[in-house]
Amino acid sequence: MSRVTVLGAGSWGTTLADLLARSGHEVTLWAYEPEVVESITARHENELFLEGCPLAPTLQATADLAEAARGVGLVVSVSPSHVVRQVLTRVAPALEPGVILVSATKGIETDTLELMSDVAREALPPHRFVALSGPSFAREVYQRQPTAVVAASEDPAAAEAVQELFATPTFRVYSGPDVIGTELAGALKNVIAIAAGILEGLGLGNNPRAALITRALAEMTRLGEAMGADPRTFAGLAGMGDLILTTTGALSRNRALGVAVAKGTSLEQYRRAHRTVAEGANTAQAAVRLAERHGVEMPIATQVWEILYRGKAPREAIADLMERTLKPELSP
Repeated sequence: MSRVTVLGAGSWGTTLADLLARSGHEVTLWAYEPEVVESITARHENELFLEGCPLAPTLQATADLAEAARGVGLVVSVSPSHVVRQVLTRVAPALEPGVILVSATKGIETDTLELMSDVAREALPPHRFVALSGPSFAREVYQRQPTAVVAASEDPAAAEAVQELFATPTFRVYSGPDVIGTELAGALKNVIAIAAGILEGLGLGNNPRAALITRALAEMTRLGEAMGADPRTFAGLAGMGDLILTTTGALSRNRALGVAVAKGTSLEQYRRAHRTVAEGANTAQAAVRLAERHGVEMPIATQVWEILYRGKAPREAIADLMERTLKPELSP
């Protein structure tokens, strides 16, 4: 049995905490929202973010970061990307050097363009970093539907430790060394999920969606290679696997945002009406800036950014993509 702290009590953080608690580990879930702590403590359910899903009776919840993290050997970070630095900075004094940090946040820090591994390196004492990513809707994992993800770390022993900790008969964990590719793929697919939702909201069919997924994978891989990632990662669970899930699955928050935008809802209107975070909206900004920094073309991400932040009409964006200069499918 291990002592684990999960930082962030959204649907994914709560699901991972429940999974670990049901495997016999001593798990504390830190929540920013006092009502979430009260709901879990009193009724063993996160009524705000995972309604209708009874949680393991041994799962503990707290709003005290120091209490949550003191003396643990493994921390799972699942906060939204725009607050990860703040949360990790606050929790840092309670952590011992050498702790394993598992990042299950799929995003990029917009201001600095840093991945969560970079943020953690700056905010925490020396630690062992593992990125956990892959096609995994929280509610389906909670329901024990067969799911496969990847734990990526430059420290093979840390990756194997996380692999063994999380693995269950219905939650299969592969290991790998490519942290950059795993994190980048998990973040960028959210941008493409918004694009897929736009197609859905416009009433378009299967041909456009297949083209979107395929060409999106190409531009994701291009940026990954420019940033030092292994291109094979984008053909795996963190890349193609998660991309397929979020562009086709009705449970995708980012896809839902795209559907709403296609039907006339602005990004600000959507954000005011929804408490949960659609990471792809922030990642679209980061992706465009990273593409410029590395001299990489990312036409789909650019069009999503223009729709969200410049008010471009979705059908005009599609036309601009289709009318780009003709070129070979595979670069020489």
